[in-house]
Amino acid sequence: MLVKPLLLLMSPYALSVLISSLAIGTITTLSSTHWFLAWIGLEINTLAIIPLITNKHHPRATESATKYFLTQATASALILFSTAINAWTLGEWTITNLNPISSTILTIALAIKLGIAPFHLWLPDVLQGLNLITGLILSTWQKLAPIALLILINHQLNSNLLVTIAILSTIIGGWGGLNQVQMRKIIAYSSIAHLGWIILILTFSPTLTILNLIIYILLTTSIFIIIINLYSTNINKLATSWLKTPTISASIIITLIALGGLPPTSGFLPKWLILQEITKQHISLISTIIAISALLSLFFYLRLSYTISLTTAPNISNSNLIWRTQLKPLSALSTTIVLSLLLIPITPLLLTIT
Repeated sequence: MLVKPLLLLMSPYALSVLISSLAIGTITTLSSTHWFLAWIGLEINTLAIIPLITNKHHPRATESATKYFLTQATASALILFSTAINAWTLGEWTITNLNPISSTILTIALAIKLGIAPFHLWLPDVLQGLNLITGLILSTWQKLAPIALLILINHQLNSNLLVTIAILSTIIGGWGGLNQVQMRKIIAYSSIAHLGWIILILTFSPTLTILNLIIYILLTTSIFIIIINLYSTNINKLATSWLKTPTISASIIITLIALGGLPPTSGFLPKWLILQEITKQHISLISTIIAISALLSLFFYLRLSYTISLTTAPNISNSNLIWRTQLKPLSALSTTIVLSLLLIPITPLLLTIT
């Protein structure tokens, strides 16, 4: 269901090679213990997604591919530079051993790859130029390898630098999405804010980092599937969705509330646990700041919910019947919506698994 739009523009053989390359790059980075091998996995990921970005043959897609390539190339050069310095000073390429200088440079490089503040400016523009399927891959799959590297070296990272980046990301992610009308830019700023929460807890509890990442991927996948089915890329198109598909429109409201972190949805679970852990570390000021910054993100999620449910688009048709297009099978959507709602009762089990 999800890859059908790509098949219309790309050979199935080329598509299978690119998707396989994405998987191989991610698995290579996840399973590596050598910095050069991890760097190769990141490069395979970058090179595999660029043809997916440019498959529309549109100037905006070409611009997005150029921005993405230059940003990722800069981050990759910094990773290679930091690991070379580390190998020079320590005499080894093992991932788990880092000196402070290499650790700082590597943190900045991975932050650029993830698109978190203050290195976030490329992400909204790149995501806006993509089709929705490639945007889903960029927002979820491409985050796995850099975050896996951060988790592997979490005990050697500068916690003050990570906390600063995390606070900036939650504030900028909420502030930047306030006046956006394009859904892909809203999701981009939502991604920046959620990655801020993920980075914040990294040095204190890697288990909560993994749990937060899983729930972020689940919720982002859910909202992308809904947008793909509704063909709604901006708020104006989203306002007409209730008259055509009320069930799916109700589903997107649930997903937006989960992204905002309101109980009793699954999105409340990681925020609750992260705030609890940060408070246990006796840094109440930071927990207060990120809790307040979460209200900024919640505002534009509720604005979208208001637009969908309480704003009715003008009816310009002379017919009393509403034209409903034939929808695709929604098995993936129903699964993600259920998981977006029902993970809180099994919180102890999730913490045990992660």
